[in-house]
Amino acid sequence: MFLATIEMPLQIVLLAMEAHAVIGLRLSKIATGGPGAAKETHRMVAEKVSALAEATGTILGGGSAQTVIRRYRYHVQANEVRLLGTRRALNAPPRRA
Repeated sequence: MFLATIEMPLQIVLLAMEAHAVIGLRLSKIATGGPGAAKETHRMVAEKVSALAEATGTILGGGSAQTVIRRYRYHVQANEVRLLGTRRALNAPPRRA
């Protein structure tokens, strides 16, 4: 029972920490300038629009806030892997709950 009550707040905290790391990586890349910075900026904006559309579709389709958070975490983790240039297995959570 106790674990069920802290699951969502824990996922939100993890999302915030992971997003913070990705923001730092992106800012470093953008600060270096050049074509890579412009590409990253455009990619970032496109991903924000796509994430909003996905979250909206999930909620309107009857999905839960936890599903949205899991998907956001997956995308944030994928960006971290891409920006760090590492290969790490990401287990994609289900799109709908």
